[in-house]
Amino acid sequence: MLSAGLALHAIKYCWRFRDELRMNVNQQAHMASPYGQPPPGYQGYPQPGYGGQHVPAGYPAQYTAYNGPAPGYQQGAPPPGTARQPPSSGAPPVSAPQAYSNYPQGGVLNGPPSMNSQPQRPPVSQPYVPPQAPPPTTQPAYHQQQYGAPPTSTQQTTNQMAGMQISSTAPSMAAPDYGPPPSSQAPPTTFASSAPPSFPLTQPLPPSPWGPLLLVPVRPRPAPQANHMAGAPGQPGMPLGPPTGPMPGPPPPGAMPGYQPQQNGAFGQVRGPQPGYPGSYPGQQNFGGQPPAPAPAPAPAPQPQKRLDPDSIPSPIQVIEDDRVNKSSEPFTTGVRGQAPPLVTTDFQVKDQGNASPRYIRCTAYNMPCTSDMAKQSQVPLAAVIKPLASLPPDETPPYLVDHGETGPIRCNRCKAYMCPYMQFIEGGRRFQCGFCSCVTEVPPQYFQHLDHTGRRVDCYDRPELSMGSYEFRATVDYCKNNKLPQPPAYIFLIDVSYNAVRSNLVSIICEELKTLLDYLPRESPDGDSNVRVGFVTYNKVLHFYNVKGSLAQPQMMVVSDVADMFVPLLDGFLVNVNESRAVINSLLDQIPEMFADTRETETVFGPVIQAGLEALKAADCAGKLFIFHSSLPIAEAPGKLKNREDKKLIGTDKEKSLFQPQTSFYGNLAKECVSQGCCVDLFLFPNQYLDVATLGVVPVSTGGSVYKYTYFQAASDSERFLNDLRRDVQKNIGFDAVMRVRTSTGIRATDFFGSFYMSNTTDVELAGLDCDKTVTVEFRHDDKLSEETGALMQCAVLYTSCTGQRRLRVHNLAVNCCTQLADLYRNCETDTLINFFTKSAYRSVLNSPTKTVRESLINQCAQILSCYRKNCASPSSAGQLILPECMKLLPVYLNCVLKSDVLQPAADTSLDDRAYLRQLLSCMDVCESHVFFYPRLLPLQKLDMDSDALPVAVRDSEERLSKGGVYLLENGLNLFLWVGANVQQELLQNIFGTPAFGQTALPELDNPFSKRLREIIQSFRAQRSRFMKLIVVKQEDKLELIFRHYLVEDKSNQGGASYVDFLCHMHKEIRQLLS
Repeated sequence: MLSAGLALHAIKYCWRFRDELRMNVNQQAHMASPYGQPPPGYQGYPQPGYGGQHVPAGYPAQYTAYNGPAPGYQQGAPPPGTARQPPSSGAPPVSAPQAYSNYPQGGVLNGPPSMNSQPQRPPVSQPYVPPQAPPPTTQPAYHQQQYGAPPTSTQQTTNQMAGMQISSTAPSMAAPDYGPPPSSQAPPTTFASSAPPSFPLTQPLPPSPWGPLLLVPVRPRPAPQANHMAGAPGQPGMPLGPPTGPMPGPPPPGAMPGYQPQQNGAFGQVRGPQPGYPGSYPGQQNFGGQPPAPAPAPAPAPQPQKRLDPDSIPSPIQVIEDDRVNKSSEPFTTGVRGQAPPLVTTDFQVKDQGNASPRYIRCTAYNMPCTSDMAKQSQVPLAAVIKPLASLPPDETPPYLVDHGETGPIRCNRCKAYMCPYMQFIEGGRRFQCGFCSCVTEVPPQYFQHLDHTGRRVDCYDRPELSMGSYEFRATVDYCKNNKLPQPPAYIFLIDVSYNAVRSNLVSIICEELKTLLDYLPRESPDGDSNVRVGFVTYNKVLHFYNVKGSLAQPQMMVVSDVADMFVPLLDGFLVNVNESRAVINSLLDQIPEMFADTRETETVFGPVIQAGLEALKAADCAGKLFIFHSSLPIAEAPGKLKNREDKKLIGTDKEKSLFQPQTSFYGNLAKECVSQGCCVDLFLFPNQYLDVATLGVVPVSTGGSVYKYTYFQAASDSERFLNDLRRDVQKNIGFDAVMRVRTSTGIRATDFFGSFYMSNTTDVELAGLDCDKTVTVEFRHDDKLSEETGALMQCAVLYTSCTGQRRLRVHNLAVNCCTQLADLYRNCETDTLINFFTKSAYRSVLNSPTKTVRESLINQCAQILSCYRKNCASPSSAGQLILPECMKLLPVYLNCVLKSDVLQPAADTSLDDRAYLRQLLSCMDVCESHVFFYPRLLPLQKLDMDSDALPVAVRDSEERLSKGGVYLLENGLNLFLWVGANVQQELLQNIFGTPAFGQTALPELDNPFSKRLREIIQSFRAQRSRFMKLIVVKQEDKLELIFRHYLVEDKSNQGGASYVDFLCHMHKEIRQLLS
């Protein structure tokens, strides 16, 4: 009877565990446990087979994150009156007066807050002082079971990965002898034990070094509401399954009522047993507090493994929402050095107080290592993504224009850095010391001003170059080519009139649009006229130039058939002012579609087309842009002739890299000529088959231009997208004939550059055209030691010709902190910028290495970054834990999205042209667009609140998150999908499509609040992106759903890419191998 009673007791507890608590996706675990001390029988039992972790009921809210003690730690009652103190930090030295910062000290990116959080973050790093610990207590003896090396067999690895622990922590200089918390509180979350307990198992388990999944939080934060459905059962092919982790016992008498149950860890435990799931692995111990009764004979078939609960791993949506809540209400002021900005997904206002806005410059790290050894140890790339002509929201002031007259901008004599807030005036204001090279330079008499009692000039706040991070100088003739002021730029439209272009109605669409578009050429002020001149060329195997001089009654056509030696047959009348030649231009645009309506010419040239535009700009002695509309592979006999080299057999082989390389050097040489003339090329492609984007895109990519691609162009469905792209491309702010140089303070230097440009030397980035969407990414390396006091400075200066023909210098300055502790580096990184840099680096590497090698290199570098953090910054803890820095906890999920992208791991139906197009597109993409490209935004429209302007909280990119009764809008910057579930309510369908039964492929304009609100959302999404996103309506279980699923990036992909859960386990394995 006694043994039966004990067995019944154990079964009751087992069932209670099964139904105890359910994991909520974004619960934070910093509230004190509602249960107080765990009850006898549950406390202190390690789990056999999962690393033997003690997992008690919770920990007190006032303690900072803690990842468990060193081996030998035993939970028990501490000496009376002993309490574990939070890490304390001394007052940091301040190198200069700092402006107020709205950045909270406990911010997501900046590690654990101190107990007395200040309203602003200290501008320099500070060491943590570990507290004194009470004497350790003895550990009870267990039967020892030593763990060996990590398993090698696939099945063993799979079983053991399933129990992985994950911790997301702030860096801590924790000593191994942390004392336990007071006995009145629950102990810390994670504990490690070297051996499992000695009570009997129903079946023996292989030893597992991985431990149960546990995510340890970094700082107290209010628990946000869950924003998605509970996870669905595992998908086929997911080998990983969670162990059922121990749950807290029932509350003791007198427990505080009114608290929601909290799981251990920031993101909670793995999901417990649920109906329809097996209760445990075969042979798993059912933990109750009593040894279980002897088990019956094992079942003949093994139980199916459960998968790791996706809700228990870091959620991109939660991080995005937390940042939005914490940082969107107050302006981001740039006066504090090394302050990490809000995420790109947060809507915030910037106030320039001496450092460039994050809209212009974003860094991978805002606390740079002081030494190169420290940088090599961490493997964190030090880079900046610079967008010199970025557009600003209406509530922010564009850079002020400073005119110093004929003397030009004030500069350092030695390094030639431009006057900026980092220059220190000395000797009563008669000299200034350069912040970059420390050289002392005389102040010109006309620039002299007295200093105040703090050493600042009294006119400091009247001069943008002394008080702002970004500003412009009007350049003198010394900064102009050949010491001659430039002419206003010209736009030349070159239209393919071969059979394919005419048959698809493309020629008519272009000509009709240009009639109105020419009224919107770029101009300095909205009220003035544009100074940009225009010209027109049509081509197939030969080129047709048009004289559209305003004095002519009709336009005149001149044909150049000798494409081997291209020249411009007319000078006067080819480039004209639109207002002076309006009637002639309209007449030409009416006649072009009629002239070529009956053409049977299918062959085209391409090289001579660019040469023609280049020669025209040379003849006019001006910079400009070519708009080329092209439809087929240039196989006609001419310079730059190409052959069809599409060969899918090469994919996955060592020769695959050749498909990304141009097939001829002709276009590289032509690009060099274009850059020297300031001739930028934008290419609009309309292919029905392979046309070698890798080669045709060389000139646009090298000249700062853009490539647009409309495969299988259909006038009815694709003209809206094409025309919107064309309008924006013609109208957007652009500079010509640009040269960019990045200067840095002593200790670091710019060593590598990524983007759409040409470089004739190692320092100057040359761009024939630089528009408001283009970025240049710069990597820095150490050439000396940096100082914590002075930090690191960078200045980006861009010399360009404006659309009015004025030569200007735009200057952006940024100061970041420097640190001697790795913990400070990891506390101030920005994951979105890191991913942007990794992508550009990897996409360039595919030119020289097989894609498999590139993927492995990416995984290895990220594993090194995370293993360095684990080894040097995290508190001592079980080897079975995956510990992620707080500001890098999304690095694995985003990296997996890059690895699964079409460039690095293409689907079977992805064309070579598509891959080359995406590779070129990403090379100059900014952080905001690369973020949404790799992790698309997925909005549940059924949760749309019609009484609020706020959007519903997005859901994670996984099929599990989709409800059959829901409608979802997905955007990735290039595409928009409206996914309609199979069981959507008729009322919702009626509001969206005007019919209770789904049968639509387009979104109608209906006169009801829901339809209007939906179209407003779509319009706002499109306005945020540089390219027009075509809306595709997808019904669940429709054939189009395969395309839609490609963007559910947390799931396993059809081409073999890992799911987020699987990849996280793989990263953990890589990190463990590096650590061992």
